[in-house]
Amino acid sequence: MRVLIVTAVPAERDAVVRGVGATAPEVAELPVPGGVLHRLSPAPPTGPPLTVDVLAAGVGPAASAAGTAAALTAAAVARTPYDIAVSAGIGGGFTTARLATARRAAAASTAARSTTAPAAAHLGSVVVADAIVAADLGAETPDGFAAVTDLGFGTVEHLPPAPLVAAVAEATDAVRGTVLTVSTVTGSAERAAELLRRHPRAVAEAMEGFGVAEAAAAQSVPALEVRTVSNAVGPRDRAAWRIGEALEALTGAFVTIAPLLGTWTFDPEGTRQ
Repeated sequence: MRVLIVTAVPAERDAVVRGVGATAPEVAELPVPGGVLHRLSPAPPTGPPLTVDVLAAGVGPAASAAGTAAALTAAAVARTPYDIAVSAGIGGGFTTARLATARRAAAASTAARSTTAPAAAHLGSVVVADAIVAADLGAETPDGFAAVTDLGFGTVEHLPPAPLVAAVAEATDAVRGTVLTVSTVTGSAERAAELLRRHPRAVAEAMEGFGVAEAAAAQSVPALEVRTVSNAVGPRDRAAWRIGEALEALTGAFVTIAPLLGTWTFDPEGTRQ
């Protein structure tokens, strides 16, 4: 089992590495500038040997897509392809007050997968995406925002393997829901409310998940996104951010997630065999 975990910044990478294995990782160079993999080989409780490569690819969907594509391609060329790509890091969570808006929107939205709003993602919560969505990929129109799919192009959503999402959520006591990928972090209550109006099942926002998932989909590799919540989505209040606590929670999450991934293999649809 070979797992690629992609973070934005080294602090997130190091938090994941601490969770995956107690020993120091090997360092492997990718054939791209700045591409450094931190490789660990923890012993899974059952199943085949597990190799976990962790890459800090940079901030934003473009950097994450480029880094993920480079790592996946290098592995494929070496005939050691990855079984899954995981976007991991910290992010903003939609809190209880914000989710009250989501519940109202969900009740009126025909596009929502379910009229049941997800649980709140409080500071320090673990979040696992059951949908990875590009929230600001599209165009502004006189009638409001139009997703790129409404314009007849591309995709704005990737769905991680549902059984794996359920297993990770149960094992880590994570909140399940849509994780939004944005190129501009939300800084106002108005934008937070607008995002929830369009995505009633959103539980968190970050900047890299869709890039990882898009690169993985191009090579038929399933993707997963795991976040821990460092701040509330909405008005920027840096005094309220809990980045250190979120990084500690990320380490704790991957103590559990890494051996779980080691017990999984995937068929072409990304479901467990």
